[in-house]
Amino acid sequence: MEKLIIKGTPLPNMVWEDRPKDCKQVMWRYSKNPIIPRDLLPTSNSIFNSAVLPFNDGFAGVFRCDDTNRRMALHVGFSNDGINWDINLEPLRFECNDDEIGEWVYGYDPRVCFIEDRYYVTWCNGYHGPTIGVAYTFDFKTFHQLENAFLPYNRNGVLFPRKINGRYAMLSRPSDTGHTPFGDIFYSESPDMEFWGHHRHVMSPSPFEVSAWQCLKIGAGPIPIETSEGWLIFHHGVLRSCNGYVYSFGSALLDLDNPYKVLYRSGPYLISPQQPYELMGDVPNVCFPCAALHDAPTGRIAVYYGCADTVTSIAFGYIQEIIEFTKKNSIL
Repeated sequence: MEKLIIKGTPLPNMVWEDRPKDCKQVMWRYSKNPIIPRDLLPTSNSIFNSAVLPFNDGFAGVFRCDDTNRRMALHVGFSNDGINWDINLEPLRFECNDDEIGEWVYGYDPRVCFIEDRYYVTWCNGYHGPTIGVAYTFDFKTFHQLENAFLPYNRNGVLFPRKINGRYAMLSRPSDTGHTPFGDIFYSESPDMEFWGHHRHVMSPSPFEVSAWQCLKIGAGPIPIETSEGWLIFHHGVLRSCNGYVYSFGSALLDLDNPYKVLYRSGPYLISPQQPYELMGDVPNVCFPCAALHDAPTGRIAVYYGCADTVTSIAFGYIQEIIEFTKKNSIL
């Protein structure tokens, strides 16, 4: 590989822990996982599948905090170090000029992406079924809700951090009401963050015999990272086992100019449910990535992932090693 170029600003204050001496894997878990317990808020049943990113001198995030009524809600949080979080007790409420769109039903699995001059939030929004809600904020205090990006049913709406060919770009996973083999990743573009089109197929679940951990359905995870080798994405995959569904995550590289073209896709997973906090919880056997911090000069990356639909953890790695792993073990 020629010298790898990683886009992004330096982030020397991001959370980091060196690889353990006995670790032979490409990614490794933070030794103090989980970093966010299920009951950090007095009203929360679980806190997981959440989005974080740099903000001012520290970090901000939008968190999925299911309450003790088991209602799915979003909350804003802040941190100085990316580990210890102060999450607002009151749920996030969006300002919206259209009551039809702005009526809150439920929201979960948010992502946050900085584009040009503002922070965009996408989440699974309840509107006659799950679809992709879109909003923006400048300060993580006031959030302006826009039109839903797509018709229901859709999940895992993930924006790219810059316009591509002059248009906003998003990955999503059209779906239906339940766990079925209908679980492909698609790519869409928009001139104005309101009307979405140019829909293109990206990836399907793999055959069981090729890569079983991602054979039932797949979905995009954190915001894509731009590199000279392509857009690096992390995606979750689901296996239907004899003991139920198992969520793991792996990686892929997408073409820079046409991100619906997959260049490489990892056959082996990067992280799968193996630790007690990943194996046991409200939904056992789940590792679900939604956010990543990276330091461009060093290539360090910290992936935030939900565990067993209950708590939040971090896994570390080096972008160059993950790209090499993806290319060496590609199933394309």
